[in-house]
Amino acid sequence: MIDTALRRELVAALGPNAVLDDPLQLRTYECDGLTGFREIPALVLLPRSTEEVAAAVTLCAAAGIPFVARGAGTGLSGGAVPVARGVVISLARMRRVLEFDPEDRRMVLQPGVTNAEISALAAPHGLYYAPDPSSQIVCTIGGNVAENSGGAHCVKYGFTVHHVQGLRVVLPDGSVVRLGGDSPEVAGPDLRGLFIGSEGTLGIATEITVRLLHTPEAVRTLVADFPTVPQAGGAVSDIMAAGIVPAAVEMLDALAIEASEAAVGAGYSLDTAAALVVELDGPAQELEEQFERVVGLCRARGATGIRIAADERERALIWKGRKAAFAAVGRISPDYFVQDGVVPRTRLAEALARIAAMSREQGLRVANVFHAGDGNLHPLVLFDDKAGEAERAEELSKEIAEMCVELGGSLSGEHGIGLDKACSMPRMFGEADLAVMGRLRSAFDPAGLANPGKVLPTPRLCGERPGPYRPHPLEAAGVIERW
Repeated sequence: MIDTALRRELVAALGPNAVLDDPLQLRTYECDGLTGFREIPALVLLPRSTEEVAAAVTLCAAAGIPFVARGAGTGLSGGAVPVARGVVISLARMRRVLEFDPEDRRMVLQPGVTNAEISALAAPHGLYYAPDPSSQIVCTIGGNVAENSGGAHCVKYGFTVHHVQGLRVVLPDGSVVRLGGDSPEVAGPDLRGLFIGSEGTLGIATEITVRLLHTPEAVRTLVADFPTVPQAGGAVSDIMAAGIVPAAVEMLDALAIEASEAAVGAGYSLDTAAALVVELDGPAQELEEQFERVVGLCRARGATGIRIAADERERALIWKGRKAAFAAVGRISPDYFVQDGVVPRTRLAEALARIAAMSREQGLRVANVFHAGDGNLHPLVLFDDKAGEAERAEELSKEIAEMCVELGGSLSGEHGIGLDKACSMPRMFGEADLAVMGRLRSAFDPAGLANPGKVLPTPRLCGERPGPYRPHPLEAAGVIERW
């Protein structure tokens, strides 16, 4: 529990308007984008600087109070769900651009700056920030760092880890350290890379140095319709096998297209089984030749229609339809889970066929929207909670994630593990692997206060320490058994 003395100290450090304890206000923070997991925190703190974050964490550490860092709350793995009787440290007020050097193509930001704002600020200088999650108009750079977010253009440009050069971090004991630097590479172990994607379990990033790219000379975008999903998947493989590296290759199936068109009206065909959105960028002369090859490869795979964006307005509309797909599914289903997993590109068709079979077996629909270029699936499991379908939908969602591992892929491409997939981690990692992860986490946070219960499976038996398996005293005595 948060005692009165600790609350007074937090108010003194942050100010009275930065400490929330009203029950109605606290409910705003009870979950992230995965609303199936909920917990009301004891307090919510709203710092404005590194120093205030450090003061809050120091006070929590001294009192043994767990804390969870939170950005915009758009995460889809339960990573920002509060801990009972713990504190949420919201970074929503930390929205300043601390430094911008167009010549060095570098920007230093507080974590509450949104992803889209970075490119908007850089655009007048002919620059932009490459990672572009679908939620980029609301998701924050701090949340992107926590989850190592990607986006539609990750197939060519990579993830957050490839575009963040340095971090200022408040560790779980309240101390402040610098990871990485102003240059892309620094000597020694890559602690910056280790921290990115750690989902708030190693500390809180309070200043983030990102690298910016020059805006491409030319961009060409098309939408290709296919009569079957395997044909669309085959076109993806053909494009990549031809040595062409598109800026983006996205796929939507019929259900996803139906939802997106109902919401946005971007002009996608409603009578097709699958649509590919392919975008190329780069030098204009080279681009035209590659673009014609992509068109030919799509036609060779049986594309029934190809729509080429005539101008920037039409290109923006195509992307609006793709990026609206997640939220738009609410128009065709009262409830849905958004899953996130990765399979090798060569096994896309097999993965989608198995998802379809699982869908039929559970009697639930699945809409597919995904980054086809790097095999990052985003199946949306549709259900009706009032009809008692939630448990089946959760089980189907879990089966899909674990199938990705079985096919040689990963439990997550960019949404993280959080609460949602922590119990599935043993499907991807051995006991020794998980023990090493646990020890590394303990090196940063020996008291286990930073976002506890996320990413790694909970201990096998109550009170068990992380590391190699040690029999519980009751097990050693023969009172209980491990199974």
